[in-house]
Amino acid sequence: MPFSVAIVGRPNVGKSTLFNRLVGKKLALVDDKPGVTRDLREGKARLGDLKFDIIDTAGLENVNDTSLPGRMRKLTEKAVDMADLCLFVIDARAGVLPADYIFADILRKKATRVVLAANKAEGRAGEAGLLDAYSLGLGEPLRLSAEHGEGMGELAYVLRPFLDSAESDCDDGQPEIDIEISADQAFDYELPSPNKPLQVAVVGRPNAGKSTLINKILDEERLLTGPEAGITRDAISISTDWDGAAVRIFDTAGIRRRSKVQEKLEKLSVSDALRAVKFAEVVVVLLDANIPFEQQDLRIADLAEREGRAVVLAINKWDLEKDKSKKSKELREKFLRLLPQLRGAPLVFVSAVTGKGVDKLREGILSAHKVWNKRVSTAELNRWLSGMLEQHPPPAPQGRRIKLRYATQVKARPPGFVVMCSHPDALPASYSRYLVNGLRDSFELPGTPIRLFFRSQSEENPFKNRKKKSSSKLRKHLNKTNKGLNT
Repeated sequence: MPFSVAIVGRPNVGKSTLFNRLVGKKLALVDDKPGVTRDLREGKARLGDLKFDIIDTAGLENVNDTSLPGRMRKLTEKAVDMADLCLFVIDARAGVLPADYIFADILRKKATRVVLAANKAEGRAGEAGLLDAYSLGLGEPLRLSAEHGEGMGELAYVLRPFLDSAESDCDDGQPEIDIEISADQAFDYELPSPNKPLQVAVVGRPNAGKSTLINKILDEERLLTGPEAGITRDAISISTDWDGAAVRIFDTAGIRRRSKVQEKLEKLSVSDALRAVKFAEVVVVLLDANIPFEQQDLRIADLAEREGRAVVLAINKWDLEKDKSKKSKELREKFLRLLPQLRGAPLVFVSAVTGKGVDKLREGILSAHKVWNKRVSTAELNRWLSGMLEQHPPPAPQGRRIKLRYATQVKARPPGFVVMCSHPDALPASYSRYLVNGLRDSFELPGTPIRLFFRSQSEENPFKNRKKKSSSKLRKHLNKTNKGLNT
């Protein structure tokens, strides 16, 4: 297992800024307002030639009740137990506060290894706080400035002895999409593996139950949950083995209508959620059974389809529904009517609280992923195209006859097809939809985005110049023949 480091400390000491510095990207949300981070965010850190897992945590507060800060503290304490080393960060400019002594004592009892770091120590303003840090009894403090990148060399020097036997891979987690394929390329679908886990983003409106559902999948209280709407802020990624399938799940902040998003922090959270969609292979759009298929739900599902991701719709809080048969029939009818571009996508009814339907959700995700990876041979495509042309020939706009010559698949994830034809710009959108629906039905591509392109073959015709040459020879031959006849 890779070596893991948890960054802990009071709110607003610069933990998320340091996390972003170590992973080399702005993954964690950063704001001057204290308490921005709530969940545990994991990332792949690189410091020089050192590679390790890094965990950003919520700010430690001296509370132990069931309030939101109390639940945040329990998650942070869980991160302390999970991590191989704790990086205890204080604010050098504010100095050592009473809460720092309390948490230093907790870390001495709970953590196996602790490294003390005084952040915001650039310039003279942090010198007094740096000296005060010795009083915590955790050894010599490191002088850091996460904002300006100062002290990173000293941090690497301190961490190196702990990392001698630990190695970890460092990747950006970006899935492979729009893979170019050659004609008739052999392909066998493989289940996700730990090296290439299936990346799943759970998105939806606030308070739809996204974090509760993921906790049920993980079978542990890994994410912060509660009755308050909008608890999740960062897009948190968690890797797990889901009944034999290696999966990396992204929990995201609830996405409200743009007109209702006013605060800067919420704008950052929504932006992070939309970014998680781009990192996913399968997007689970979670709907509330009490208010399903709201306008915002439709926008979110349409966004995932336009991004070219496989989509699964999950109706949550199904345990509260009384007349399940009538309601399911009504929701399926709404799905077909309101989201025709996702016709055939899995529609699953789940309860994040009881866990009912979670196994069917797994089946739906794997099924959608398999379809998203599907490849069709050129021979099959051209037999299909001939049948489609016989059944419904293309129109002839302004008297110009459009000829569809042949089709081939050029990309996968999602499936992308090219049809070579004459006058591609004149082909109406309705005929393109006719072909897409035919592809979906004939090759069992339900619900997945299909990309269909039309290209002209005139510029690529290898006989274009040869025709001109042969026609000039024919004219010369006819002229000679005519002369002979006249003679």
